[in-house]
Amino acid sequence: MCRYGYYVEVGVTETATGTDWQSWQESWDRQQEWYMPDREERFRVMLDMVEAVVGPEPRVLDLACGTGSITDRLLKRFPNATSTGVDLDPALLAIARGTFDGDDRVSFVTADLKDPEWTARLPHTSYDAVLTATALHWLHTEPLAVLYGQIGGLVRDGGVFMNADHMIDTGTPRINAAERAHRHAAMDRAKAAGALDWAEWWAVAAKDPVLAAPTAERFAIYGEHADGDMPSADWHARTLIASGFGEARAVWASPSDTLVLAVK
Repeated sequence: MCRYGYYVEVGVTETATGTDWQSWQESWDRQQEWYMPDREERFRVMLDMVEAVVGPEPRVLDLACGTGSITDRLLKRFPNATSTGVDLDPALLAIARGTFDGDDRVSFVTADLKDPEWTARLPHTSYDAVLTATALHWLHTEPLAVLYGQIGGLVRDGGVFMNADHMIDTGTPRINAAERAHRHAAMDRAKAAGALDWAEWWAVAAKDPVLAAPTAERFAIYGEHADGDMPSADWHARTLIASGFGEARAVWASPSDTLVLAVK
């Protein structure tokens, strides 16, 4: 497999001990990179800012963790960090749990972020950093504001929250249209070279003996993927300030996505 989503095979090999979870982890990364070729850059800046604000041994909440992509980068860079991953998706959590099985720095919690009591499932009441990427855009602004209020209660004083996601400035329609056309042209070229999109990746997972059942459960929970409102970075910063954070602003941006950082 190579970068930017170019790959032909995502079939996962079996080892003597069972499913090759690392191969599934990598195939998820390649699929995500088809949509976001700068995905690793946002992770790098995110971890730079974790280190800058709370140091190299943080207790982290990987929010809507999926397969644990943030946790993976976190622990490779900061071996003394710890991470709690929380998600509702049974298939992605299966990959995450399989990948980090036996690593006592990592735990995973199954919880619905729309459940008012989801924080009660967490093993800790406060975190140095709450991190999320490309996961909360499926929430509309009202439940996202509620979630930000809950996150404000989880981050310790001096701690950070970061969200890297699709954030659209509706005041720049011509820029938005040009960026979208350019991005989709690149995605079409990558697709012609063998990249799998979201739907195709899930079709492969649905045929896997281990992931078939959790994949079916996943679609029973979520249905087809649907986006929320995707408000601007300014909206995120204002809402985080209203949720108890002292400062909030963008610290990285691509033409389509933004990383917003808030300090408690």
